[in-house]
Amino acid sequence: MFRKIKYSVSAGIAYVVLDSPKNLNALDEEMIGELLTVLDTCEDSEDVKVVIISGQGKVFSAGGDIGTMYKGLKGGSWDSSGAVDNVGKVSLKIKKLSKPVIASLKGVVAGAAFNIALACDFRIAAEDTKFIQAFVNIGLVPDAGGIYLLTRAIGVSKATELVMTGKPIDANTAFELGLVNKIFSAENIEANTEEFALKLVNGPTLAYAGMKELIFESEYKEFENYIKKEVHNQLKCIDSMDFKEGVFAFVEKRIPNYQGR
Repeated sequence: MFRKIKYSVSAGIAYVVLDSPKNLNALDEEMIGELLTVLDTCEDSEDVKVVIISGQGKVFSAGGDIGTMYKGLKGGSWDSSGAVDNVGKVSLKIKKLSKPVIASLKGVVAGAAFNIALACDFRIAAEDTKFIQAFVNIGLVPDAGGIYLLTRAIGVSKATELVMTGKPIDANTAFELGLVNKIFSAENIEANTEEFALKLVNGPTLAYAGMKELIFESEYKEFENYIKKEVHNQLKCIDSMDFKEGVFAFVEKRIPNYQGR
């Protein structure tokens, strides 16, 4: 049914696994489209009470596929419009989903993947998890609702630091900032996430739906309008020489020479 994710349902839990380990579960246009479809499936299915989003292999996701960006920019044929338009819709759909969504995180959680995790209701991380708002390193703004979600999670000052410096943080720092709810060993992350999910499955799911609706109304009702502005800014950055220079410098392992154009 899907090429870039795995989807299954058991005991009231929908397991959504980002499944492109050869490129660190990169969020390309195809995977983003499949995520939108599977989230609709979760909403419509009476068998699904809770959703777990995780990554295949040793990482959750490295965010955008910079290798693909590099090849496309070199060849003059890279079209990002579909992914840019839709990645914010993934975060929006998670926020509006009537069922609790848990991000089960390990290894690298970068870029748009970081922000999709932020959109989830709970984040459970392995001890080895590294979080990074990597956009600035290639001349982009955060997408998938990043600034909107991050400022509400940890405040404007710290969010500004993370997005403008691209500084990675470990799981313990993320926990101290309130970005992570629980930390477990890498060996136990799946079992502990499932145990927590089963507690939610056996809880008052109608009340959970009401809580999510009220939280959205209280904190996120302007999110959809924000996403439109985010897409506008991201497309402007993608059309810039700075973005091309950032991608080339990243792949070529050198310091970028940004020109502000």
